[in-house]
Amino acid sequence: MQSKKWDFIIENKTNLFSLNLNEVWRYRDLLFMYVKRDIVTFYKQTVLGPLWFVIQPVFTTIMFMFVFGGIAGISTDGIPQAVFYLAGLVGWNYFSDCLTKCSDTFNANQQIFGKVYFPRLVVPISITISNLIKLAIQFALFLVVYLYYFFSNYNFHVNATIFMFPVLIILLGCLGLGFGLIISSLTTKYRDLRFLITFGVQLWMYATPVIYPLSVMKEHYAKYMWIIIANPLTSILETFKYGFTGVGVFSWAYLGYSVAFTVIILFLGIIVFNRVQKNFMDVI
Repeated sequence: MQSKKWDFIIENKTNLFSLNLNEVWRYRDLLFMYVKRDIVTFYKQTVLGPLWFVIQPVFTTIMFMFVFGGIAGISTDGIPQAVFYLAGLVGWNYFSDCLTKCSDTFNANQQIFGKVYFPRLVVPISITISNLIKLAIQFALFLVVYLYYFFSNYNFHVNATIFMFPVLIILLGCLGLGFGLIISSLTTKYRDLRFLITFGVQLWMYATPVIYPLSVMKEHYAKYMWIIIANPLTSILETFKYGFTGVGVFSWAYLGYSVAFTVIILFLGIIVFNRVQKNFMDVI
């Protein structure tokens, strides 16, 4: 008897370390549709549209300049305050958006997940990709401010590290995706985590050199440096600042740690997510 050949088989029992990424690739059309949906729904029924992506970092930068640069007098290593704070916010905003939105994947899409089958990884991956639009707009704002000071004869020591920018963005996206998948999986059982996400992300920002340079920590708070270095975002944002300004701390060892940490978290996040999605509807 000749066996039938099927296009794909839906199985409940899979290997623990099965990532099922080939299945996500087969549903790439659905992935792009989700990306388009995320972009369109954000602009729908808004007056200013994509200008909201500019307003938020502008007002945040002004507040940082007034509070941290003015009142607190925190050094920016000689870099113009607007450039320094925007450089940190561009990367941080992309990471935090990926983390917070991906962490709500199961709860926000439970109606769809309960009606039709498709690889659930499509949704958080689409969030990571669609957030690149916001990143591009905010990076363009950063370039405008950066070029203003550049042509105002401010001496930025641009170096070859600037070409690592795409790699840094990939690391931020993968790190936010990995943590988002883990948190989303945990919130299906422990709903309290949903209320801690926003608060936790805000605290995380202060443990990351967004509003202060790493050199300040080394000089005044050396005993707490291990906490800052253990943060995988530290070397990523410092490398970004160093590439465009030539000021900051750049270390291949620190960056290598961030790469290894990101790979582990992303791998672990996909494994946990794939395991939880099988019994998601029963738990939720």
